[in-house]
Amino acid sequence: MTDAELAAKLAADAGALLLELRKNSDLSGKQLGDAGDKTANEMLVAALRELRPDDGLLSEESKDTVERLSKDRVWIIDPVDGTREYSEGREDWAVHVGLAIDGKPSVGAVSLPGLGLTLRSDLPITLPVRASKSRLVVSRTRPAKEAVAVAKILDAELIPMGSAGAKAMAIIRGEADIYLHSGGQYEWDNCAPVAVAKAHGLHCSRIDGSPLIYNQQDTYLPDLLICHKQDADRILELVNKLEGEPK
Repeated sequence: MTDAELAAKLAADAGALLLELRKNSDLSGKQLGDAGDKTANEMLVAALRELRPDDGLLSEESKDTVERLSKDRVWIIDPVDGTREYSEGREDWAVHVGLAIDGKPSVGAVSLPGLGLTLRSDLPITLPVRASKSRLVVSRTRPAKEAVAVAKILDAELIPMGSAGAKAMAIIRGEADIYLHSGGQYEWDNCAPVAVAKAHGLHCSRIDGSPLIYNQQDTYLPDLLICHKQDADRILELVNKLEGEPK
């Protein structure tokens, strides 16, 4: 299998495993979420160690080591992105399998098991026609203040949604146009989604316009913008102005 084929297969297989666990176990709430994280992580890590033994690996659910920092190729995975949504029986959660090469998000697959979909970097789909009114996807529980402010200026509709992967894929699926996040994430939250979004011709960057760089010693990524390329300059300009305003 190519790297992209492997990423897609692993993301889909982990999603199927998670659906089966949610359906057939007696667990619920945090216990179900923890079990899902552990089960999917064990499967993904075992497969990557077997099939790509020379590559580095970074997972939200595994202890990080410095070994990956010497690798040019590093798999970055999130076994359950949106554990809360998964444990609540919702659809807006995802499985992320991404590959960073020389720090760039080069290959990715994002499985949306609740929707029966896996979006991948090697098989981009045609983006749906955009709605006349911009739609900005935000966190269900804590929308970023910059996102709310930009939405107000653009007269955009706010669409609350769960996981980062679900939000990013909502743009590809035509449910949203802008994903602006400034509340802090980690590399596993967006490596695979960014790889998939870039393959679909979308703009992906930090909210100051700088590139997203992966396989760093500090895995924290404070912010993220994914949108259609024709909107990027305007949104980045607005965020810059907002950042410059007195607190």
